[in-house]
Amino acid sequence: MPTDTLDLRALNRALLARQRLLCPAPLPAGPRRAEAVIGMVEHLAGLQAQAPFPPYFGLWSRLAGFRPADLAELLVSRQVVRIALMRSTIHLVSARDCLAFRPLVQPALDRSLPAIFGKQFASLDAGALAAAGRALVDAEPRTFSELGGLLSPDWPGHAPTALAQGIRVLVPLVQVPPRAVWGAAGQARHTSAEAWLGRPLDPSPSPDVLITRYLAAFGPATVADVQAWSGLTRLGEVVDRLRPGLRAFRDEPGRELFDLPEAPRPAPDTPAPVRLVAEFDNLILSHADRARVVSDGNRLRLYSRNGIFPGTVLLDGFVSGIWRLARSRRTAVLTVELFGPVSSRDRAAVGDEARRLLRFAADGDRHEIRFAPIA
Repeated sequence: MPTDTLDLRALNRALLARQRLLCPAPLPAGPRRAEAVIGMVEHLAGLQAQAPFPPYFGLWSRLAGFRPADLAELLVSRQVVRIALMRSTIHLVSARDCLAFRPLVQPALDRSLPAIFGKQFASLDAGALAAAGRALVDAEPRTFSELGGLLSPDWPGHAPTALAQGIRVLVPLVQVPPRAVWGAAGQARHTSAEAWLGRPLDPSPSPDVLITRYLAAFGPATVADVQAWSGLTRLGEVVDRLRPGLRAFRDEPGRELFDLPEAPRPAPDTPAPVRLVAEFDNLILSHADRARVVSDGNRLRLYSRNGIFPGTVLLDGFVSGIWRLARSRRTAVLTVELFGPVSSRDRAAVGDEARRLLRFAADGDRHEIRFAPIA
């Protein structure tokens, strides 16, 4: 049977629909509001969060009427957490997904241990180190500096930094508030997920569920895409097992794509409104081939910012610029750098979205929008 081919715009519109960037989801009032925010975090299979506040902007762009307190309260009440997961990066996920995802991605995390300890890895008793580190962080949340210093006397010859990073790999560490609470400040202190949530990790997590969750948020996708997002390998075997319940497509270069049969795949000419997407957003980072949302040339421009993956500007669904927000002395300045000339209508739409973001992020400050000269 012939397999349908999806062109670049069809893949773009499917991704934007899954990511709730074509039409933000409404937020109900009352007690269901928190459930809706958690539901979006779970629908997205988490938000990348190695910086404290990008997830707030990620949810703002996807939930109509979202307020910073909507997420801050969930962090404080332990309904969402920040933990190293996919690609060994910090993600903000629901408590449920924390307990299910961490054991699934643990093999990918374990692969980093030889690089952390170098030649000393051969003599490392990883089980003993994990037990010692867990006891320390469960006694009270620790910074990595504190943790490395406390472990160092019993692990001579190992750098304190390496010991702390080893615990990050071996023990599912969550960052505890006030870290990443909007309007608050605090060092990154860690305890185990089990101690923080009062529940054990899932003893029998399903890779099948991980893949279907990925497809719901990022499909249609190749096996290589799923592996790039998760950091796991040999997922082709899992996809083959799931194949009878999936729908297959081809992209224009002929690669096989998989998707959930009933997932949205809008027409390629579906209008896509201007969006300002958060720093480190998984929209940009979760495919082996990212051409569906950013061209190769523009993708390289995103990686020239001293390791900081910037907020991006979507025009007609594709990355067409970056944005930066700076605040000082009760003034918030949002600077937009477009990658090329745009119509006056598009420029005005970017300005409107920038004003909306400023009202969200800096209510009460004086607002200023600047467009950087186009190089």
